[in-house]
Formats: sequence, structure tokens, C-alpha cells
Amino acid sequence: MKLKVCGMKSAANILEVASLLPDYMGFIFWEKSPRFFSGEIPQLPQLVKKVGVFVDASEAEILEKTRRYGLHAVQLHGNESPEFCSQIKKQGLSVIKAFSVDETFGFGILDSYEPYCAFFLFDTKGKSPGGNGIAFDWELLRKYGLKTPFFISGGIGPESAKALSNLDLPIYAIDINSRFEIKPGLKDADAIKRFKDDLK
Repeated sequence: MKLKVCGMKSAANILEVASLLPDYMGFIFWEKSPRFFSGEIPQLPQLVKKVGVFVDASEAEILEKTRRYGLHAVQLHGNESPEFCSQIKKQGLSVIKAFSVDETFGFGILDSYEPYCAFFLFDTKGKSPGGNGIAFDWELLRKYGLKTPFFISGGIGPESAKALSNLDLPIYAIDINSRFEIKPGLKDADAIKRFKDDLK
């Protein structure tokens, strides 16, 4: 399973976490988030892919941020339509489409998105589009029957590694955020290192 660390903010902390070589680092470009990113991304190891997280942003904004920061993928965490995902894909970008999951989630909605998304991301349905710190029932993912690889997110903490490793599900990547923070946007690199080691 690959690892994504989301909600990065300060340059020093970005470099500290990047030295652990997570597969992805997420930068949130939604102004209402306490983890909103507006700085400069320092030079990262080549193995670490930069993901921009957007919530109902315009295509122009997504393209501007992609060019400015050299993003490798864009994570769409709002109510973006399949048509919008198609437009972003046409720009040559890798699209990660996020969905908020609870017991009422209908996986059939994913069919119309699949042609345009490189990955899906399943997060917990909560007050905010993400970073709620609450896990959903991962067993719900047994209803997923498509071929598009997916990320799992939402309330994953240092103690979750064993349960995730034991899940008999085709999880492509684990997305961690708020449960590994000292404060919003400031990650505990030691806790992330232990979690990464435990996942192995």
C-alpha cells in the first residue's frame, strides 16, 4: 500500500516529512481549510508526488496551481461532475476524485466518473469535505466492484496500521492527515515514520 500525507503547510515540516519518502504529499488549495496552502513548496525527492487538493474550484484555478507548483495530480474533493473531471483529464492531469462515504453511499455513482479518474478516494462523510478525523466503516468498501484503484482516507491514526494491513481489500494507498498532527498543517514526522514502518 502506498502512503499519502495530506494537509502540508510549512517548508521545514514539508522537508522533514518528505525525507520519509511518502509516495504522495497533499497540498490543500481550499481557503476555508485550516490547512490551506499558500506558500512555496521546497524541492522534494523525485519519488514524492505532489497532489493539489481542490474543492469545487474552477478549471482555471486548478491549471494555474498545477503550473505554479508542478503538481503531479489533482484531488477533487467537492461536488465536481464527471464532465468536469473529463475536462481536467483532457488537460493531461491525473485526477483523484474523492467521495464521502457512509452507510447510505451508493457506489453506482462511480460508474460515470470511472473513464476520467485515475483514482478514487473514499473519505468519511462529515461536516467538512475532509480532515474530520473520523473513520468510516471500511467494510462498506466490499461493495466496490470497479477496476479504478482507490485511496482510503478519514480518521486514520497511528493505531490503524495493523487493521489496514489485515484488510482483504485492494487498497492502492492510505491517506493520512489530521490524526498525525501537532496542530493543523504541522505533521508529527516521528509518528508518520512509525506508521509507515508498521504498514510494511
